[in-house]
Amino acid sequence: MRLRVEFTTEPFDLDEAPAHAVAAREIVLGAALDAVDVGPFGNTADGEADKVLDVVAELLRGSLEAGATRVSLQVNVITEPEGEQT
Repeated sequence: MRLRVEFTTEPFDLDEAPAHAVAAREIVLGAALDAVDVGPFGNTADGEADKVLDVVAELLRGSLEAGATRVSLQVNVITEPEGEQT
């Protein structure tokens, strides 16, 4: 099974990336995932279920320890078109 996680950390700072956002970004960029997209208002990462779930736990710990007061996330199953498998 493949998963996609979408997440944001708060509080926001429009002048510079807060430490919790940097920590979360470093965690997902350093993970062995298939696709990662980081942006100022949201981030996504795709990969095998076990890897994504491990990264979710790590990014929650890392961003909260770095000062996040809220982490919003959504995890979706990525469905493959009929007849295709990865």
